[in-house]
Amino acid sequence: MNAQRTAALNQFSSTRVYHMQYRGFPSDRDAEMVVNVIYHAPNAKEFHVVSQSGSRFVIDHVFKKLLEGEQEAANEENRARTALSRENYDFTFAGYEASPNGPEYVLNLLPKTKNKFLYRGKIWVDAKDFAVVRIEGEPARNPSFWIKKTEVKHRYAKVSDFWLPAENHTESVIRLGGQANLWIEYKDYKITKAAPLYGLGTPREDSK
Repeated sequence: MNAQRTAALNQFSSTRVYHMQYRGFPSDRDAEMVVNVIYHAPNAKEFHVVSQSGSRFVIDHVFKKLLEGEQEAANEENRARTALSRENYDFTFAGYEASPNGPEYVLNLLPKTKNKFLYRGKIWVDAKDFAVVRIEGEPARNPSFWIKKTEVKHRYAKVSDFWLPAENHTESVIRLGGQANLWIEYKDYKITKAAPLYGLGTPREDSK
């Protein structure tokens, strides 16, 4: 179902708000950046910075590095290496939960390699659409020597027929004693080009 949705989604635009709060050595720092994003299938993204405020260090060394990392992860080879697939993960069933939006399967997520774009933790999968609605865990590989521990929470929301990122929260403990909290809010989605989606068990017209 993920592959079907990915193939059908050709283009969308959205707005992101990046906010970071750091408390610790050598000084407290806060920053915010608003970015407009345009996605073109299969892996092209255009980023346009609308506004930025606060710590220049955070803007240049955190926010802009995140955008560069996203471009790196989006190429075809990296997408295959980081997909939620059996090639990259071992999955085990952890439970079945009810949510306000319907029932969800809970799976344990164990990465097979120490790729910086993979996670170790749990995922929640919508029982109707078979789409990931939540991820909680930690990176398979520590992103930096200066970071002692990182916890990541991703949440997804349904936009039209597609499940897209809604909110990310990353909390990192720094080796020198500080703590960093990063929030990314995804909003104002506009699906500008997409093919029709077909439900499970519903054949396409060209396959009859």
